[in-house]
Amino acid sequence: MEKLIIATRASNLALWQAYHVKERIESAFPQVKVELNEITSQGDKILDKPLALVGGKGHFTKELEDEMLAGNAHLAVHSLKDVPTYIPEGLELVAITQRQDQSDVFLSHRYHSLENLPQGATVGTTSLRRRMQLLQKRPDLKVKDLRGNVNTRLRKLKEGEYDAIILAYIGLHRLDLLKDIPYVQKLDFMIPPMGQAALGIEIISSNERVRQIAMILNDEKSFLCAKLERDFVSKIGAGCSAPVAVNAVAEGDTVTIKSMLGYPDGTHIMQEELSAPLLTCDNLGDRLAERMIAKGALEILSKAEEIAFKEEMPQRL
Repeated sequence: MEKLIIATRASNLALWQAYHVKERIESAFPQVKVELNEITSQGDKILDKPLALVGGKGHFTKELEDEMLAGNAHLAVHSLKDVPTYIPEGLELVAITQRQDQSDVFLSHRYHSLENLPQGATVGTTSLRRRMQLLQKRPDLKVKDLRGNVNTRLRKLKEGEYDAIILAYIGLHRLDLLKDIPYVQKLDFMIPPMGQAALGIEIISSNERVRQIAMILNDEKSFLCAKLERDFVSKIGAGCSAPVAVNAVAEGDTVTIKSMLGYPDGTHIMQEELSAPLLTCDNLGDRLAERMIAKGALEILSKAEEIAFKEEMPQRL
């Protein structure tokens, strides 16, 4: 019996994802026994500050990568949206699972929809991307930072700390938590972040047996779209303090990628979209980034990072 160890965060959603991968691997490879190495990441420990102030998305992946490099795990399962575009030497993002519903959702115990929120209502979100798109549509709202695991965020909403909050649909669906929220509205106008609603499978590059096993998890169309999104983010240099949305979609023989960036307060918005035939789309993410850079995207992102969380960072004013 072969043994394969998966490194995973210890949150409820991360464990759901890791067990999902475990079941798929053991079903495809009956001779493989999968165990989980559960790790509480730095991003899960620091809950009193916006994520961008404590090092960003890498805080959800670094400890898992360290475990693999130390020989304590063969494979890591990540929410792909949490995986930085830089992968440490010796590791490789080899597979991406089929994307599910990428929607952001409005949740409230008092108001039926975003449109029903009164002037000046308080909405919770951790995401500068969501903040930007929300305030572009409803500049009257007060957006308040929201940290903690999914259950903590839902508890804060129920206790009345927020009039509404915005979360990713897929995590709530996987944990069967939507049934407890009186009012749920998918926000179709919001462009998702790089990699939303897919899992990223990271391995030690030199381990060909684990590569073989991991590849049964890969969805080619999802891998392609995620690559284009990650190319875009890497080219444009968007860090965790940058309000950036990007989404690539493959339909038939055509791939379309669209992006939006701007200030966290919903102003100075730039939006672009490019399409290409499936067979020649490999550089589409780079091309979209270059087009936006030519129109001043880097200047917008620099200013956006400067003003992000200025209330928490008075020394940077």
